[in-house]
Amino acid sequence: MKRLVLVAVLTTFCFTATQAQVEFGVKGGLNIANLNGDDADELDPNSRTSFNFGAVVGISVSDNFSVQPEVLFSGQGATVDSDEGEATFKLNYINVPVLASFEVTDGLSLQAGPQLGINIGDDLEFDGQSESTEAESIDFGAAFGAQYQLANGLLFQARYAVGLSDVYKEDGQEIDVKNGVLSFSIGYMFGGSGGDN
Repeated sequence: MKRLVLVAVLTTFCFTATQAQVEFGVKGGLNIANLNGDDADELDPNSRTSFNFGAVVGISVSDNFSVQPEVLFSGQGATVDSDEGEATFKLNYINVPVLASFEVTDGLSLQAGPQLGINIGDDLEFDGQSESTEAESIDFGAAFGAQYQLANGLLFQARYAVGLSDVYKEDGQEIDVKNGVLSFSIGYMFGGSGGDN
């Protein structure tokens, strides 16, 4: 199922890319992640610092509007302190945000859109041991932020992604624990190509 969803999304990107002016790029950066929600708050979680990296596609629709799909590895989760020590919830995803990008001034864009996360790892680490937390395989969310791109292709991003679906279920019941990730990234766009070329 995970592979089918990812293949469908990538196929859509490739088809769309043949119809418009397109830039391809790469990015990577810092994640400051946490777990939010009533049930998460009972644990009093602290942020987990991790990283993100992946591919970026910029599909120009008009002079000031573009669609920006990305495929990213994203390290998420949280840490929890106790009398016995620190426990770390390590949640790793392949995230696929599809962002509407509005250029408000030369090089500076505001971005927002839905995000699909595919769980590729969910471990709880404590006292040198690790075990699966059995997190949900799919995570739905929304992302919003800003991007500044220089004329030479170098870009800078600041973004917050908020989870809209619960990370865990217990005995079929949803637990109010959702992802939240603040990310700062640097990337490079390699240039444009058009479908009519």
